[in-house]
Amino acid sequence: MIVIAVSSGTSVDAIDVAAARFRMIDVLRLEPLAHEEVPWPSAIRQRILAAGAGATTTVDEIAQLHTLSGQAFARAADAMALRLGTRPDLVVSHGQTMYHWVTGLAAHGSFQIGEPAWIAELLGVPVVSNLRSRDIAAGGHGAPLASTLDALWLAEVASSTKAQRVAALNLGGIANATIHAPGELTSYDLGPGNCLIDEAATLATGGRERCDVDGALARQGVVDEDLLESLLADRYFASPAPKSTGREYFTLRWVHRHRDQALPPVAGRDLVATMTELTARSVAAQLQGVELLVTSGGGVRNPTLMEALARHLPGCRVTTSAEFGLDPAAKEAYLFALLGYLTATGQAGTVRTSPGGRTTTGASGPRILGDITPGAGPLVLPPGAAEPPRRLRIG
Repeated sequence: MIVIAVSSGTSVDAIDVAAARFRMIDVLRLEPLAHEEVPWPSAIRQRILAAGAGATTTVDEIAQLHTLSGQAFARAADAMALRLGTRPDLVVSHGQTMYHWVTGLAAHGSFQIGEPAWIAELLGVPVVSNLRSRDIAAGGHGAPLASTLDALWLAEVASSTKAQRVAALNLGGIANATIHAPGELTSYDLGPGNCLIDEAATLATGGRERCDVDGALARQGVVDEDLLESLLADRYFASPAPKSTGREYFTLRWVHRHRDQALPPVAGRDLVATMTELTARSVAAQLQGVELLVTSGGGVRNPTLMEALARHLPGCRVTTSAEFGLDPAAKEAYLFALLGYLTATGQAGTVRTSPGGRTTTGASGPRILGDITPGAGPLVLPPGAAEPPRRLRIG
């Protein structure tokens, strides 16, 4: 089965498009075919960021963004199909998260825009979308869904490296991780990844840059330890897993609420440096004891962040997913391709922490995820697998 996946992360930096071929032989095999990042039209990106960051908005604005983003996803998927020279069997669209509704330790909903009908209409193939809602309805957080790919893939990585405690870390707008150890599987959102660094960099450069390119701003700044300690004391970091969050929680408004008003404000490069150290320390504090950390996401392009992370994880080998066959920039897109494949073949898209236990997302049990929009003809799905995959091999 050839699957194209389209998604956009919490940083809204680009539309990720990935194509993969799946084969079930002795283990499930994912063959990466192509990946690219399609820039968002600037005007649409700014509208998405404004609405997703908690700005006052309207129903007509959300409705327009739902259609406009769906059309953008459709064009991106169609361009990938042209690049491949063949129509895929399936397209998976995660969409663009606008709001992840969490109160305390419970998730109540997750809202993504990107009307899938535009993809089905343009490509004429079935589309899987709305991947998080079913898990939330079963008592889960709908996140991090990366634990599904990670659980299968890390089993293969642990076997090949002989490491006992391995973790996969995605440094997107929000940082999430999956920890794999004998008899143990844990996965949750750790806190901010790039979202606060991006906001601080945009502010520090007057909007000329949308991120801290090569970590240069943070390297030139000075960390404000008082502000950092106040931020690290936030209740989210101490909350037990499973847990999930989004950029609607970790904003610069959140940072300002923690600042001691008696102290001078933190701005410019110092704010970027402080946000970078916040991400590194908050992530590292929750990954102590890990022997091998496999990183992916936009954060791996920031050497200042990666150096800080390694510094706070002594004794842990920190590498990227490229070492094990997955482009760090493409891993999340391939995750959604996997989830679509599992849905189309009648298999659950979430995994248990232990036999008979709850899932890594906190749901009462694994669920088949997503909604299916038919393509140009009758909806015909492949036969279901006899049993779920136990490992995932790349290539």
